[in-house]
Amino acid sequence: MRLDKFLKLSRVIKRRTVANDVCSQGRVSVNGREAKPSVKLKIGDVVTILFGNGSVSFRVLALPESPRKEEASSMYEIIEDQEGLT
Repeated sequence: MRLDKFLKLSRVIKRRTVANDVCSQGRVSVNGREAKPSVKLKIGDVVTILFGNGSVSFRVLALPESPRKEEASSMYEIIEDQEGLT
């Protein structure tokens, strides 16, 4: 699954266009490497997003094609949160 699509479906970022912009600005890395929106994610990948005043890192747990709203938070596991998601 593409990185920008995952960020939208998991509800980490609300809109795919915003996810695409964040990735294009170099604020997202996958497994320690800067990632473009088209990067293909695999289960077990570690994604880090830099926000204005913090960052969040999470591990990809599932890649369902069309998750329900209730399933979104089960798609990832937060590893480190520095004033980010929670």
